[in-house]
Formats: sequence, structure tokens, C-alpha cells
Amino acid sequence: MSSVFDSPNKLLFGIGTANTVGEKLKELGITKVLIIYDQGIKSAGIVDQITDYVTSIGIDIVTYDKVEPNPPDYSINEAAELGLSENVDGILAIGGGSSIDTGKGVRILLSYPSPISNYYAKLDSPPLDENIMKPLIVMPTTAGTGSEATPGAVITDSRTHIKKPVICGITLGIIDPALHENLPPAITAATGFDTLCHAVEAVTSKRSNRICDVLGLEAISLVGKNLVTAVNDGSNLDAREGMALAATVAGMSLRGPFGGIPHDLGSPLSSVYPIPHGNAVSLLLAETLTFIAPAAQDKVRKVAEALGAKIPSEASVEEIGTIAADTVRKLYKEANMPTMKSYIPNKEEMLANIDKFYKPSVFSPRPLEKEDAIRILSNSYDNSYEKQKIKAR
Repeated sequence: MSSVFDSPNKLLFGIGTANTVGEKLKELGITKVLIIYDQGIKSAGIVDQITDYVTSIGIDIVTYDKVEPNPPDYSINEAAELGLSENVDGILAIGGGSSIDTGKGVRILLSYPSPISNYYAKLDSPPLDENIMKPLIVMPTTAGTGSEATPGAVITDSRTHIKKPVICGITLGIIDPALHENLPPAITAATGFDTLCHAVEAVTSKRSNRICDVLGLEAISLVGKNLVTAVNDGSNLDAREGMALAATVAGMSLRGPFGGIPHDLGSPLSSVYPIPHGNAVSLLLAETLTFIAPAAQDKVRKVAEALGAKIPSEASVEEIGTIAADTVRKLYKEANMPTMKSYIPNKEEMLANIDKFYKPSVFSPRPLEKEDAIRILSNSYDNSYEKQKIKAR
């Protein structure tokens, strides 16, 4: 059964909703659509399935299949130039966060002058008029970014190699968990942990609120119940549906609080080292919970309990932080997540580069000084789950 939500945009959720994409494009008045995806999605057979839904209803297609991880600015500019030259009147982005972020950037450039670097968001940036933009439908094939429920995108500046935010909403998100069925276990795990970080950061943010707490804690619970099953049995559609819902709901939960330490440190870390985004942020989560527990013990307790942990009512702040961190590390192990050591061979070099990825965490419940960031990174590096006695959840 499908469900319809309004996030800042309309969302269509449920198994089988992908086959409605042609009629949804037609309802928006689109006659020629730019379809954006990467080669991995193409090789999985997902693109052919979706383009059949589109062409069968009489809509012409133009394809941009060069989406890159952590999409660089030049890729956005190139895709937009293709769309302009082909005179498309709509965009369909299929894939993970990189495809969706590319689609958002292209949506801007089909109505505003290139390059995309003109539109990196700042606190005083005037909002873009989305009423003049061409429609954008997104179809996530991973349960991770939640980009279908947020207006934000992240673009890598090719000159500075720094990730920059761009603000552009979408017209419709179609979330069909069946599209996730053939997602490899490693990507299922990494994107699932990205979802978990979104929800945890929302719940523990110093700008959290009752609504984001309800959404975030539900997303955390869904991850705890479904991630390992989805990793071990990708054809289990109940688990896939649970993770897809978690990703979307976690994205919604961030709308007020925004991100915290795992993203503030992990996202720029993945610009310096070749770590997939979901892995970079999630590998800092356990140590972050230990660090913020003194400032947000009730929230950290709720996070751990939503993941299934049992915490005694008389537990100290230190014990709450330790149990929460151990619960996350146990989930790392069960989901077969790689450790930081598998990406960064030299801890000392990483810490020497701290100025490349440290920044104060605006929404953390506990202020993050540079020394704190070094300690979180160092402990995350050293405390591999293989060497830990993990407490049962």
C-alpha cells in the first residue's frame, strides 16, 4: 500500500510506486525529461526498468549517466548544459545521494546562469525562486541520505576539494523499497548508518524539538530492527521497506536541528581521504555518543534504548555513554562495517591534518573544541570493534 506525505515536498512511498513515475511526470506537464544516474544503477538494471515506465507513456528522454560520488561542480555544470541543449522540461534523478544532489544542482542551472558555484549557500544567501524552476522527481535507490525529504544538496568544489551546500527543493520523491533489493551489502550497511547518524544527530541536537524527536527516534528504532537483516538478506522486502522508511523519516527529522559532530567531522574527512560518506560519518558515531553524553544524557539514553539497549535506571552519565557507544559498535560488527583503519593507514597523519576537517559543531549539545575532535578521531581509529568486548544490546 502506498502512502503520500508532505515534507517540504510531496513524497510517494511504498512497494510498487516506481511504476507510477511515467504518469507522475505527465501530470507535471513534462514531455522531455533529463534522466540522471550513475553507471552502477544502470548495470543493476534499475534504469532500464524506469525508463520503460517513462517512454511507454510517450515522454522523450535524455540521459546523463556520469554521476560521480560526492558530485563535483563540473559534473553538475555538464549535466545542466546537456539539459539546456536538449531543451528538456523536467528532470528525473535515480540513485543514491549523489544522483539526487546532482539533480538538485541541475534544477537550479536549468533556470539560473551557470556555474553551480554561484549558488553555494551562505547564511545571507537570498532564496532562489523555485516557482520558475523545472520539475524534479527523485527516486532513491539507497536507504541513506533522506535527500528526497530535504531541500539540501552537497556539491564538491573541484578547486578547493571542499564540500559546499546548495539549497534546492524537489517536486516529488518516489520511494519504492523494491528498487533497493539488489543493493550490495556494503552499500546497504554504509547508507543505513548514514540514516542512523541523521536521526541521532537530530535527536541529540541542541536545537531538537518534539517533532524531530518523534521522527528521529522512530528512524533509529527502524534501523535497529531492520539494518542487519537488509545487509544479510537484500531480498527481504520487509527489511528494505523498514530501512527506506527510516531514511526518509530521518531526513525529515533533520529539518529543524540540522547535523551534528559525525557529519561536521566525517563529511570533510571524506573529502581528504577516500572514504564513502556513509562510512566516514558513521565511524565517528560511537565516540560522539560518549562525548556528548555529559551534556545530553537523557537523549543519549533514548538513542541507545531505541537501538534495543537495556540501560539501568540508576546508570551514571559515563555508563550511559559507554552503553550507547557499545551498542553502536555492536551494530557495526553485525553489519560488517569496515573500520577507519581500512581507509586511513596512518593515524598520526590523519590527526596532523586536523585543520582540513575540523570546524566547531554548531548544533552539538556539547561544544566541540579542536582537542575534542582530535580525541574523537583518535579513539574512533583505535577502538575497532574487533578489539572490543561488545556488550549485548
